[in-house]
Amino acid sequence: MKHLLSLLLLTLSLRAADRAPNIVFILADDLGYTDVACFGSKYYETPHIDKLAQQGMKLTSHHHCQNCQPTRAALMSGQYAPRTGVYTVGGIGRFEWESRPLRPVENVTQLPLEKVTIAQTLKKAGYATAMFGKWHLGEKDAYHPGQRGFDEAIVSMGKHFDFKTQPPVEYPKGEYLADFLTDKAVDFIQRHKDAPFFLYLPHFGVHSPHEAKQNLIARFKDKAPVGGHHDPVYAAMIASVDESVGRVMATLDELKLADNTVLIFASDNGGVGGYAREGIKKGGDITDNAPLRSGKGSLYEGGTRVPFIVRWPGVTTPGSSSDVPTIHVDLYPTFAEIGKAPLPENQPLDGESLVPLFRSASASLKRDAIYQHFPGYLGAGENTWRTTPVGLIEQGDWKLMEFFEDGRLELYNLKADIGEQKNLAAAQPEKTKELHAKMLAWREAIKAPMPAKNEAQTTSAPKKQGKGKGKKKKQEE
Repeated sequence: MKHLLSLLLLTLSLRAADRAPNIVFILADDLGYTDVACFGSKYYETPHIDKLAQQGMKLTSHHHCQNCQPTRAALMSGQYAPRTGVYTVGGIGRFEWESRPLRPVENVTQLPLEKVTIAQTLKKAGYATAMFGKWHLGEKDAYHPGQRGFDEAIVSMGKHFDFKTQPPVEYPKGEYLADFLTDKAVDFIQRHKDAPFFLYLPHFGVHSPHEAKQNLIARFKDKAPVGGHHDPVYAAMIASVDESVGRVMATLDELKLADNTVLIFASDNGGVGGYAREGIKKGGDITDNAPLRSGKGSLYEGGTRVPFIVRWPGVTTPGSSSDVPTIHVDLYPTFAEIGKAPLPENQPLDGESLVPLFRSASASLKRDAIYQHFPGYLGAGENTWRTTPVGLIEQGDWKLMEFFEDGRLELYNLKADIGEQKNLAAAQPEKTKELHAKMLAWREAIKAPMPAKNEAQTTSAPKKQGKGKGKKKKQEE
């Protein structure tokens, strides 16, 4: 009997040792690169996120798309936008492009059903899967995350108080959305502690409308602004996201799961700020991405570079960082490698697993460049534009941008000029030519559609954006 008991305990121990790591991915919404203390803020307070960075690794050159929907499509599919057709939010009529030289490429607003999501891939490897928060890839019928590989899925976005969920879920009056989503996440972890799980927690915070809990607002009410960070409500929203990270970390600790859990925190795009410095807004930015240029909706670094932290005990070195350029499409193959999951057969993945970087801060990746392709317009009101159609390549310290309206090229050395202030295209013609050739080859290989000439371009004065109900709300994306 003792022999059988010893054998059983040994078997259970071996199974625990062989168990695939849990994966928890927490995604903030519109949180800027320097909106957390460990990435530079001296005003916002993020003790739990900072602790996560101390225990894990920061990727200091990680990029997502310029706004939320295409980022989420890339994360879930592992593919660049030209393969999914998801370039931005909504249709091309959201902004009055008719006065511009080009007609945008039509935009797909729901992740195509033939795309195999990372949740479906991990399910095949035996993972329990859940998503609570902002999905933004289609909420009805077959497009709902509950039909895209997630065993449990509750979608909510649009409001932080008195919010609606899909499917409908009751909650106490006055509850804050970030707290509600975290409750669901914690409950899921508790119920699935005995087997591998994938938890995707995409918060709606800190997206507008800017609403926060009064006790947290009071904490920042009399705090002096620092470096463009100044708003107590926005600071309180960040604090709620930080509280969520802290609660998830505490739950993993309490259940003794932390040592076998890969925990990642990031944001979906740059922060809503930096526009006044670009001359596309008179003032009133809710935050500032300095030293990065511009903000959400732009393909300068302030719009695409985001905070990224990974903690994988026994793998990542506590307090380490890597400056290798990484991007959204890398997460799919990364999670698949961690979970030992078979990759989809008929769905090419554009990224590369980041596991080598997680293992060593001095490691490099096999590929030599990352790319973005945006064949549309994103307005900022009053006939100003956060971006016009543009493509880019980033290779090592170098970044080349091609603006499609006039073919203008901008070349920056991000190591020497992270704020993208000095265009080196004329001074470095060989490097410009080299990177442009690589970008053109990538564009051809991936069959990236280009915006067409606007044959109906008007010569009359352009209409002003942002007038009338609805336009202002849409600009926030």
